[in-house]
Amino acid sequence: MSKAVHFGAGNIGRGFVGLLLHEAGYELVFADVADALITQLQETDSYEVRTVGQNAATTVVDGFSAINSTNEPEGLTEQIASADIVTTAVGAHILRFVAPNIAAGIAARPAGAPRLAVMACENAINATDLLEQEIRANYQGEDLDEKALFSNTAVDRIVPVQAEDAGLDVTVEDFYEWAVERGPFGGQEPEVPGITWVDDLGPYIERKLFTVNTGHATAAWHGWAAGHARIAEAIADRAVAQQVEAVLEETSALLVAKHGFAEDDMASYRTKVLGRFANEALPDPVERVGRAPLRKLSRHDRIVGPSAELAERGLGSEGLLASFSAALAFTPEGDDEVTRLQEILRTQDADAAASEITGLDTDHPLFPAVREAIAARQSAL
Repeated sequence: MSKAVHFGAGNIGRGFVGLLLHEAGYELVFADVADALITQLQETDSYEVRTVGQNAATTVVDGFSAINSTNEPEGLTEQIASADIVTTAVGAHILRFVAPNIAAGIAARPAGAPRLAVMACENAINATDLLEQEIRANYQGEDLDEKALFSNTAVDRIVPVQAEDAGLDVTVEDFYEWAVERGPFGGQEPEVPGITWVDDLGPYIERKLFTVNTGHATAAWHGWAAGHARIAEAIADRAVAQQVEAVLEETSALLVAKHGFAEDDMASYRTKVLGRFANEALPDPVERVGRAPLRKLSRHDRIVGPSAELAERGLGSEGLLASFSAALAFTPEGDDEVTRLQEILRTQDADAAASEITGLDTDHPLFPAVREAIAARQSAL
């Protein structure tokens, strides 16, 4: 039986990537630093993944093992040395912390073994490139390219906040997409039915980021301002829905111009995405979806990224700028990035704040608009 080691045993790891690897027949090994979670997995034989939506179902995931990547580094090295696939769902900013373990496991692989396929399944553009860079920095030896290959992925599945008594069971939406670049495999792609193999991942990554993630954040920030608690409630509010629709029309225009997607296909994709947001069976809090605004307003993320490219093409981004403004006024308690963002707005002038928040050069065509939005927020404080 083929083996997959998956870093990140949280809800996405168990309910999305781990589930698909299990369904593909892989021996599944979860690795995580959360001791209580690993202990739970070690002490149980199975957990359930419940999909909700038009195609509701329940799947039992069993036959897995779990290892604490902090307390059992030697055991983890052995698991990676004999694995066929390594995947991650830990957050892009955590990849540098898992890279040393993966590097050690690759180095321990026997000479002549098939190359280990490493795929970072993160909510970030070209996350595997980031992971590969960190692995190369930690690798001992000159044979990394003989022992491993690295392939970028694009992943999409809404995994909401789980019920307090859910235990290891996970509720997820019935839609998912896991697109992986086939080029690094040289025609030897592993058999994982849940994967869509593509020649060029870039368009798929940006379609997802600039539609699903941009729309989700927009619904959260405008929904929070309107007093809604959940995404489904927010999108049921016609005023919020119109804001989201306006944003997605702008990002669709960019995707059509940049990647050649057909306008009709993008219209269908937008409709599908809006339907996913409206799924009443997904109790997704607007505060969770809208959190970490500094990251989400950064230069190449879901708001400023497409807005900047639209401005460079002379295309409008009024809806995206309205989302930007809504994010500046998003102030729930308990989010360090919210606190930091408001501090920036209170202590810096509009030009300095615009540069720090967005990473835009002052001569960029979008800069005046974001500076104006920041100044407006500052005047309201």
